[in-house]
Amino acid sequence: MSDTFLVVGEALTDCVIRGDSVTETPGGSPLNVAIGIGRLGHDVVLAARVGPDSRGRVITQHVRDSGVALIDEVSGLPRTSTASATIAEDGSASYEFDLLWDITPGMLPGQSFSHVHVGSIGATLEPGSTGVVEIVTQQRAAGASISYDPNARPSIMGDPEDVRGRIEQLIALSHIVKASDEDIAWLYPDRTEDEVLASWRHAGASLVVLTKGAEGVIALAGDHSVIRSTRATAVEDTIGAGDSFMSGLLVALQRRALVGSGVAGLSSISRDDLEASVDFALECAAITVSRVGANPPTQEDLDARLL
Repeated sequence: MSDTFLVVGEALTDCVIRGDSVTETPGGSPLNVAIGIGRLGHDVVLAARVGPDSRGRVITQHVRDSGVALIDEVSGLPRTSTASATIAEDGSASYEFDLLWDITPGMLPGQSFSHVHVGSIGATLEPGSTGVVEIVTQQRAAGASISYDPNARPSIMGDPEDVRGRIEQLIALSHIVKASDEDIAWLYPDRTEDEVLASWRHAGASLVVLTKGAEGVIALAGDHSVIRSTRATAVEDTIGAGDSFMSGLLVALQRRALVGSGVAGLSSISRDDLEASVDFALECAAITVSRVGANPPTQEDLDARLL
C-alpha cells in the first residue's frame, strides 16, 4: 500500500483581525493539517476546493510550496471561502465564515492512500459533507486508516443537533478521533468528557485524543490512558494549534507503522509509543502557537527546537 496521506476538507482565506488591521493568509483546518504533514516530509494529497480568483491562487501556491499535492478540480468553486478570525488580547481567536464546499469521490486521483484525514466544516457542510462520507467509506474499505477531528465551529454549523448525527457517523468510521474540550462541551452539553470519550471508543475508535488547551492532552488507546502537558512557549496566537497537533500525531503514528495496514496495532500500542506520539504532536503545536497564524513547523524547525 502507498504511504501517501489524503486530507479532505475546506481550504479558505483566513482574514485575521487585530484591532484595526486585517491580514489575509491561507487557512482552513484540513489545509493546515495537510501542510503540517507535507512540511514534515511526508507525501500528502489535499482534496480541497477554491475559486479561480486571487485568493484561490494564493492558497494553491501556498499548499504546493509546502510539498502538498492538489486534486485537478481544486479551482472549481465560484469563489474562495473566507474565515474571519478576531484575535483577543490573550491571543485566542473567534471566527466568522463565508464558505462554499463540495467534493465527490470522482475528484480524487486514481491512487491508493495509507491514511485519510477528514474534519472541521468540510465534514458537516453540504453538499460536500455527503462526499466526505462516501470517500471515507470507500477508502476504509480499500484498506486506508481514517482519522477525524470535529473541530466544531458553531457560527457555521448551527445547533449541535444539526450536525451531531453526521459527526457520530464519521466517528464510527474512524480509527483515530481527536477533539478539543470545547468541541465536546458544545456537542454534548449534558455529558462529561469521560462519558463522551468512552462512547467514541465504544463506537470503534482505536485512539481517542482530547486536547484541553493549556491544560494538556488526554489520549486513550488499548489499555492506556495518558496525560501529557503542553510545551512551554510564548504564545503569539492559537490559530492552527490543533491542526498542527493533528498532523504531528498522524506523522508520529505513521513513523511507527500504526496507520494504514498497521492501524490494528493501535489496539496494542505501548505506553511509550503513545506518549512519544502525543509529545511529538505537542511539539508541533508549540511551534505553531509561537508564530503568527497557522504556520506549522518543518522537520528542521522541530530538530532545532529539540536540540
